[in-house]
Amino acid sequence: MLFASQVPGVAFESLPIVASLSAVALAAVHLLVGEGVDTDTGAGRSALSAAGGAAVAYVFVLLLPEVAHFAAQDPRVTAGSVTEEAIYGVAFAGFVVFYGLEVLVARTTAEQSSPPPAVFWAYTAVFALYSSLIGYLLFHQELPGVVNLLLYAVAMGLHFTITDHGIRRHLGARYDRVGRWVLAGATLAGAAVGFLTLGQPLVITGLFAFVSGGIILNVIKEELPHPRRGRFLSFLGGAVAYTLVVALI
Repeated sequence: MLFASQVPGVAFESLPIVASLSAVALAAVHLLVGEGVDTDTGAGRSALSAAGGAAVAYVFVLLLPEVAHFAAQDPRVTAGSVTEEAIYGVAFAGFVVFYGLEVLVARTTAEQSSPPPAVFWAYTAVFALYSSLIGYLLFHQELPGVVNLLLYAVAMGLHFTITDHGIRRHLGARYDRVGRWVLAGATLAGAAVGFLTLGQPLVITGLFAFVSGGIILNVIKEELPHPRRGRFLSFLGGAVAYTLVVALI
């Protein structure tokens, strides 16, 4: 659990406060991101690409190495009852789940201006579960400490700017009326569950692996299908900047 050890120079009691404030900030991202900003061209598109680069850098530079490290140390992995391949399989599952969801909503919106109610609620429900999971993990970081927590919170905030952009594009006005409020509430609900419960180490490792797969898919689906719309230099800048922050810390 995140609060299992005290970080030098940081009061033990401050960690749940930082995690709680981070949950509120992530919920606010759902509510406010994209308001009045053109994210298809110009500075808005560049900012979105930079956010995507930073989020992907977090996965490859920090999150996946942590997943590998803690998976290798778990007694069930060393005993052979659970394999490291299974952990990475969970990451792949996260990738596949969101790819399948994207295909579903893309096909339904291609036939009509907006997805039918069943698809709208299915799409929103999956992302609500995803947001609640990210909120839950605020209180169950694999590495203890406020710095690691903030690196996670910032990366997830940038990631939400990517996912919410895609959701708004698919769902349109219904996202603004309903969807964003569902996602914000789910983030806070997940954080509340994380605060009130203990987490099993291998389960936490698996959840981080699933989130990794989701981040990778949700970023590349925004950047790769439309290379002219994407901003490679902004993407690269965000990735390099976040990597340097991690390296310097």
